[in-house]
Amino acid sequence: MKKVFLSTIMMLAIAVSFTSCRDAADKAKAATEEAADAAGDAVEGAKDAAGDAMDKAGDAVDSAKDAAGEAVDGVKDAAGDAVDGVKDAAGDAMDKAKDAAGDVKDAAGNAVDKAKDAAGDVKDAAGNAVDKAKEAVKN
Repeated sequence: MKKVFLSTIMMLAIAVSFTSCRDAADKAKAATEEAADAAGDAVEGAKDAAGDAMDKAGDAVDSAKDAAGEAVDGVKDAAGDAVDGVKDAAGDAMDKAKDAAGDVKDAAGNAVDKAKDAAGDVKDAAGNAVDKAKEAVKN
């Protein structure tokens, strides 16, 4: 009876250990699957984060490109405005120089006319003086 009792206890121990090993194997398989799923999720998350980062970098590049284009346009407009301002100022200066030249020409013409008048007056006065001198000599 001792042998039967020990054999039964031995059979129970073996049955429990096989069941425990099966449970441990099932738990290890489940843990491996969960780890694989977690790794897959981590890879997906990293892939999504990298995609988002690339999109943001592309947006930043586009924004920088647009800002640079606007800056170039602003510089072009400012340069064009400056050139227009210089042209206008030069045109105004030319007009004023022409007006001043016209004024000088008119003043010179008036001076010539006055000199001619004065010369005519001197000639007339000299002629009168000569005539008076001739009369004085005759008398």
